[in-house]
Amino acid sequence: MRIRNLLTFIKVAQLQSFHAAAQQLHASQPAISARIVALEETMGVKLFARDKGGTRLTARGQQLLPYAEKLVAVYNEMKTQIHDDSPEKGLVRIGVTDTLAHLWLTRLLQDWRETFPLIEFEFVVDVSSVLWKQLQEHQLDLGFLVSGQGVAQCVTEPLSSYPQVWVGSPSLGLSEQVLELKHLVDYPLLSFPRGTQPWLHLQAALEPLGESRPMLHTCSSVASLLELAEQGLGLALLPEPLVAEHLSNRRLDRLNIDIQVPNLDFCCTWRVDDDRILPRLLADSARLLVQKSIA
Repeated sequence: MRIRNLLTFIKVAQLQSFHAAAQQLHASQPAISARIVALEETMGVKLFARDKGGTRLTARGQQLLPYAEKLVAVYNEMKTQIHDDSPEKGLVRIGVTDTLAHLWLTRLLQDWRETFPLIEFEFVVDVSSVLWKQLQEHQLDLGFLVSGQGVAQCVTEPLSSYPQVWVGSPSLGLSEQVLELKHLVDYPLLSFPRGTQPWLHLQAALEPLGESRPMLHTCSSVASLLELAEQGLGLALLPEPLVAEHLSNRRLDRLNIDIQVPNLDFCCTWRVDDDRILPRLLADSARLLVQKSIA
């Protein structure tokens, strides 16, 4: 996503005219139209409608406008504060949970390489508890983590929320059945490591079973959990976007298990004592990308 396209979008929205925006931005009207088309293709929505009354924002355009204004304002502030010899220009250390890394780290890095070509990114993929500790100890500049473990020294803002679903191998033949909690004792379960939020959700769901709980295998790797589930080595409770492709191509079946578990919430966070604008700018950019992927 180009900042220039966002700036053009804001100007057309303010002036309600492609022609007037072209004059103020010292560009041709076809160039202005091309930028808006590129932004619409990136966002996957129509941003403007033209009629006899002029140019007006669509409902999706109105929804995007405050985010675009915020991102451009922060970008301009960053350009003012960060100079060629600034150390922030070289390296940014970012912690990411494996779930989020699996879902959109590639797209995020692609976007950042275009928008911030002079910044190097060092990604640390680990469980949220480890990443929170690294933020506290100044080992990370920014984190994309599971919510609920914030610390006073950090700014924390919501990022995304995903429902958790039960899945299993088609070889188990369970997709047509309605399974109650008591039926789970017949199958091993697969989950994220002990103490993580998904593990805690699962423990709370299994509490009514008392001592008669199923075998529980844990792993910190999303790819390994998916592979274990595909091979029929256990039933897994995973965030829905992680298994969407596996469900569509029938590598996994969605299971009807009569257990309610809460959504898995994620946040972006950085230290309060970090006076740079860059962590917030990157967090806002990530939020836009995630919101687009959910829309």
